[in-house]
Amino acid sequence: MQKKVETVLDGKTLSLEAGWLAKQANGSVVVRQGDTMVLVTATMAASAREGIDFFPLTVDFRERTYAAGRFPGGFLKREARPSDPETLVCRLIDRPIRPMFEDNFKNETQVVCFVISHDQENPADVAAITGASAALLISDIPFHTPVAGARVARDKEGKFLINPTLEQMAESDLNLVMAGTADAITMVEAGAQELDEATMIEALAFGHEHIKEIVKIQVELREMLGKEKAKVEVPEVNTELQDKIVAFLTPGMEKAMQIPGKQDRQDAIDQLKESMKEQFNPEADPDLEAEIKGHFKKVEKEVMRRQTLETQTRVDGRKPDEIRPITCQTGFLPRAHGSSIFTRGETQALVTTTLGTSSDEQRMDTLDFRGSKSFLLHYNFPAFCTGEVKFISGPGRREIGHGMLAERGLAPMLPSRDDFPYTIRIVSDILESNGSSSMASVCGGSLSLMDAGVPVKKAVAGIAMGLIKEQDHIAILSDITGTEDHLGDMDFKVVGTDAGITALQMDIKIDGLTKELMAQALEQARAGRLFILGEMAKALEAPRPQMSKYAPRITTITVPVDKIRDVIGPGGKVIRDIIDKTGVQIDINDSGLVTIASADEAAAEKAIGIIQNLVQDVEVGKIYMGKVKKIMDFGAFVEIFPGTDGLVHISQICDRRIKRVSDEISEGDEIVVKVIDVDRNGKVKLSRKEAMRDEAEAALH
Repeated sequence: MQKKVETVLDGKTLSLEAGWLAKQANGSVVVRQGDTMVLVTATMAASAREGIDFFPLTVDFRERTYAAGRFPGGFLKREARPSDPETLVCRLIDRPIRPMFEDNFKNETQVVCFVISHDQENPADVAAITGASAALLISDIPFHTPVAGARVARDKEGKFLINPTLEQMAESDLNLVMAGTADAITMVEAGAQELDEATMIEALAFGHEHIKEIVKIQVELREMLGKEKAKVEVPEVNTELQDKIVAFLTPGMEKAMQIPGKQDRQDAIDQLKESMKEQFNPEADPDLEAEIKGHFKKVEKEVMRRQTLETQTRVDGRKPDEIRPITCQTGFLPRAHGSSIFTRGETQALVTTTLGTSSDEQRMDTLDFRGSKSFLLHYNFPAFCTGEVKFISGPGRREIGHGMLAERGLAPMLPSRDDFPYTIRIVSDILESNGSSSMASVCGGSLSLMDAGVPVKKAVAGIAMGLIKEQDHIAILSDITGTEDHLGDMDFKVVGTDAGITALQMDIKIDGLTKELMAQALEQARAGRLFILGEMAKALEAPRPQMSKYAPRITTITVPVDKIRDVIGPGGKVIRDIIDKTGVQIDINDSGLVTIASADEAAAEKAIGIIQNLVQDVEVGKIYMGKVKKIMDFGAFVEIFPGTDGLVHISQICDRRIKRVSDEISEGDEIVVKVIDVDRNGKVKLSRKEAMRDEAEAALH
């Protein structure tokens, strides 16, 4: 039974349609705005997975290139592994819907989103968030609270726009993706051009008002097509055993939670866990093991939260708004173009900046964007940074997401390509982690850029905020540790300069965050950010005036478009010859912009000279030193500069009459010649005798 609901957002219709596609999934919905359409399915395994203490949810987002009438790039000509942009959208969908499932629900659940039509105007990411919620809501999967996604931008007049087009986003100083329920905001991902905190709060409030409208049509669709929800089995709790475990664990947990160091604290908690097993499960019964493990987690969470709220003192002894000690070092790696080590408490990042040319840009081919990318930030999280042993593989969703957050925060402060025509790559290797390594990557990235001599507009810092909320008792925490992230209610990362916000990421584990709490968290984050910027300035206050001697020096010149082929040559022969002779790197684009990169300034100047000779125009009446290329009976062909030859007729070889050209000149000779004519077909006529005569007269005078 096909049903459709819709709402109008700022003059644009957003619709949800269900009941006729992918009917064997537990739930499926087609979301449409403009001609962009996303098919979203939600599927649940028939039974719960045994022996797990987590919710096995998988979210996949895939772009189908047929959606825009295109072929996929690459040799195979079919969609392959998800790209980084697709992976980032998977995270955008997962983060707001995961907290909405019941705690005891352990059936494997998969949400799959296919972009099946794309109009090159309306992005598909926020539509997929809404579609995921709607597909789950109308299914029998125990998902009860609808969430919706929305994007907020701002035009040149400062007016907020809901779900803007790609063209509108390109002109906006804000790109805010958010998700929420009818009551509160639950997820935020934003990039901005130094937006102040008050304006950001206004943007969030604006977006939430429209989210309420999208939630409303999801509820309408559920009333039309909704299935009866599956029952979630709630295990019986042995209250007697629970009370005994709580009484046994609480005193030791209270002591352990007061140990400042992460490793020492974890060792104490692990010892307490082993003591609990010996006391309550000496026979290692697997069923009992899972039960007492659940009680242990509850005690750990309850003690940490209670101590923080009652004493306003955190697990490592800090006050709620206190930042851990910070140390910064720049120029650590002698051969890297720029490097820094940023350490905050027990989180440490080694961050490097590498400068390259346009040939180092990353080629992108997505439904939203086809072109190249000249700023890259790659984040790595090896197992040793948390004292663990794991197989090293490619970057996962977490690494890609953290890297993009840091990249988004730093990008607004980079110089323009006209002023600094380099491709920039930052790599953040996390060496130690206890909370907010992505924000350490931002701080270290800013320092490494300045160490590399990149003329950034301002320094950028990042801070992670946390929240513990029990009824009316609230603690907003600055610079959270891993324990506070894991056991708290919020992970709110804020990136910016001393003037405003450049990136934002927020995830809420409770029902949502009010406008007042968000404003308080942003203001506390601002104070923390300014403190961190001050500590960074002690290490390096401004970009270095000179780049590393190992970094390429880039010079640009422009050649006429019709001369590009002369620089490249047949099959690239000419440009390869210049590169071989000078050792420089040369890139040339379709507009005639030639980029020459070399750490050797003399080599770059030599290459520029060769290119300028290649593209110069022949001037009638000008004298050149040319090279005899070919001797003929009627004269000689002389190359006056690379790629341009002219004919010296036998009558123009010298003043006296000669019978053979070879009597006067030979192939390979360098002779002076004068341009006496260029005909309409571009053929050049030269005279040796006139050139010699002009030189002689010049010498007399």
